[in-house]
Amino acid sequence: MKKRLIAAGVTGSPAARGRALDRKPAALDIRARLWRHWPAGAAAVLLLVSIVAAWPGAAMFDTVRQYSQVLAGRFDDWHPPVMARLWSLLHPLADGTGPLFALQIAAYWLGLGTLAQALGGRRAAAILAVGASPVLLGWQAVVLKDAQLVGALSCAVGLIAWFRLRARPMTWPAIAAVALCLVYATLLRANAAFSTVPLAVLLFLPAGRRFVRPAAIVAGIVAGIVVAIIAAQFVNRHLLGARDSGIARVEAIYDLAGIAVRSGEPIYGIDPVALTARHCVKPLFWDPMQNREDCQRPLAGIDHMPAGTLYLMLADAAAAHPVAYATHRLAHLNATLRWLVSRDWPLAAPPAYNEPNTLGLDNPPSGALLRWQQLAANFIDTPLGWPFFWVVLGICGLVQVRRIPPGPRRDLALALLLSALCQEASFTVLSISSDLRYHLWPMLAVALAWALLWDKWRPDRRTLLCLAGLCAVLLPALAARLSLPQGPIAYADLLN
Repeated sequence: MKKRLIAAGVTGSPAARGRALDRKPAALDIRARLWRHWPAGAAAVLLLVSIVAAWPGAAMFDTVRQYSQVLAGRFDDWHPPVMARLWSLLHPLADGTGPLFALQIAAYWLGLGTLAQALGGRRAAAILAVGASPVLLGWQAVVLKDAQLVGALSCAVGLIAWFRLRARPMTWPAIAAVALCLVYATLLRANAAFSTVPLAVLLFLPAGRRFVRPAAIVAGIVAGIVVAIIAAQFVNRHLLGARDSGIARVEAIYDLAGIAVRSGEPIYGIDPVALTARHCVKPLFWDPMQNREDCQRPLAGIDHMPAGTLYLMLADAAAAHPVAYATHRLAHLNATLRWLVSRDWPLAAPPAYNEPNTLGLDNPPSGALLRWQQLAANFIDTPLGWPFFWVVLGICGLVQVRRIPPGPRRDLALALLLSALCQEASFTVLSISSDLRYHLWPMLAVALAWALLWDKWRPDRRTLLCLAGLCAVLLPALAARLSLPQGPIAYADLLN
């Protein structure tokens, strides 16, 4: 017995050895508990480091415009009024971006930390590594609606995973918190419903879904997206008090101009010759039509028409010129997915410096943030910063889902994949700019889904087909970046 005590590291008098043996199991139990909760602890450390390094968050042009509305107390719907209203509630705590940045980054790491804790092991490490990746974390340092959306959806997924992955029923406070996150995310972007509705439908369905037909799930998602888009307009105008800024007309004007240029016909009085000569219609973005007077004149006849009328005109023009409409939209889709484009395709890297302003948002970035954002800019030039790469990985993930036994882990992965792919699919018809930040949630969702799905390398025919498909889209992308001349990077040059 004495030898066993000495071997266990317990020495001294018999009484001392007895007391030590009583304390040893308790100490071991504490250590085991701490080790079991390492993902939550790591997420807390990452949260603290993120806040210290990026405080109080960078402000882009959109951020400055929203902050001016917060100070004035007058809101419009060009940018999400729900974000400006939330900022107004937080503004008494401190001036500037700090309070909103703290909420945004806390929701992000709370969701990822909770998901990692529920999974444990190597999957937890993968989740935290994804969250700390330069591109995603770099954009979370920017106070912006897209980063707010990522934070809200990460929080919702983490809370649901905490209960579903541990086979526990969700409490009513947790359900309320998840619903609040999903509603807030839906109101942050005009097409956010394509991300939030599939997520909500699949995550709130009963585990297993044995008695729910796939067709019913698809119908529920489609109906939910339509209802959410219509309801968001009502909430913005009547509940949040935002005036009409004309943003609802932009998509139709951009597409009508694109059809006119591609077909060469004067559709609804639009002069295609003037638009073509002045290079007004760009696959990259619609901005010349807003910021250049010479591009506004050919559109003067439709610029102030009601949104409903414009979309009826667009439907008629698309039906009359389907090839022109398809080529216009596919050119923009290629630009926003960053597939066959030149090197250093613009509107991608997260900023470290604030947009120049007179509102007091002039805090200089820390050295750590400058270095991190430069690292993020370098990562964007790799496939990890190309949205089309994540689309293909998402499609391959749907193939991989079929190989996973039914259960909460598969359900969660499927919800994430459909949320990402529905959002990316929406860009085929609803997109006017190629900013990388619009793709942050799909990129994160696909990465999280693969962390849930991956077990071990088991190559089969489907897996090899997915790899072949990935190579088939990557090789032309690499060739385009090596062969196409590099375009302008400065915004003024892009505009002109």
